[in-house]
Amino acid sequence: MKKLTKTVAQVLTGIGAALTLIAGKAMALSVDESIEVAHVEGLPTDLTAVVQRISVTALGVIALISIIMLIYGGVRYIISGGDSKKVTDAKNTILYAIIGLIICFLSYAIINFVIKTITTGTTV
Repeated sequence: MKKLTKTVAQVLTGIGAALTLIAGKAMALSVDESIEVAHVEGLPTDLTAVVQRISVTALGVIALISIIMLIYGGVRYIISGGDSKKVTDAKNTILYAIIGLIICFLSYAIINFVIKTITTGTTV
């Protein structure tokens, strides 16, 4: 079990490192180069579209991690063998993963509401 946990932690660390490198590369471009690249690749150039795209991407990653943890908790529950401590730990993992998904979906709704409010200037 410790080996599986260590492997999952290493995979998540690798994904985080890759995302950090990609973000560093994107930040290294100057503003003019970024706008020029955006026009070439069809990316949004206005601030609200950029913020919305970043938030959707970040929430997608968070949702993916929550789903992975939900599956991990289910596997832990299945292989617990009736040990009450292991069952409790697995149930807590599942519970926290579901809470994470709920927070992720609520964050998406809140971000969209704020962006619509800012862009239109009125409340819905």
